[in-house]
Amino acid sequence: MTVMPPVRHRPAAKRPMWIIVLLCLVCVVLIGAYVYPPRHYSQCYLSASSVCTPFKDWLPSIGRREKTDDEIISAAVIRDILGMPMSTSKNPKIAFMFLTPGSLPFEKLWEKFLQGHEGRYSIYVHASRQKPVHTSSLFVGRDIHSDAVVWGKISMIDAEKRLLANALEDADNQFFVLLSDRFEFLVMNDFLLERFFHHTEISIYSLSQLCSASFI
Repeated sequence: MTVMPPVRHRPAAKRPMWIIVLLCLVCVVLIGAYVYPPRHYSQCYLSASSVCTPFKDWLPSIGRREKTDDEIISAAVIRDILGMPMSTSKNPKIAFMFLTPGSLPFEKLWEKFLQGHEGRYSIYVHASRQKPVHTSSLFVGRDIHSDAVVWGKISMIDAEKRLLANALEDADNQFFVLLSDRFEFLVMNDFLLERFFHHTEISIYSLSQLCSASFI
């Protein structure tokens, strides 16, 4: 009969509790410093002071983003335009800028609308899909260089800028109206023209009041 030796149980290793407690305290301190930073440290990001001097090397550098060539050119052009005196014209005109996919369906109505006001308007047509076939002599030769336009995309803004750039080439154009191919006035009255030519600032709201009974 063989006698089995008794099974020996190893005593459980004592866990270093002090290490766990120390790690918990360090985590609590770090979280508290992140959530509630010292007030004078946070001010270093906004202004330079003597408080920030010892910690200046530790703070992340806040550099300015470099402007692109287009942004630099645009800023220079805008600065020059704003610094220029307002130009006056002996024959101020309204620039009608049509943004259309093709032919304008209401050219004959526009001809009646503009009848009797020759020399007081300019017409520009941006046809994005196909070359328009004009039914009125007023629109012949009014087409500008056009590209494809997708509704709601940046190409619409590009087309509007293209229309405005062409209209700005005529110094007599003092007012600019962007129109779709379906827009049509019913009456071109002198009161509407006088409000255009004698008010340098016309808001969208006041313009809608002027035209409320004059368009389709």
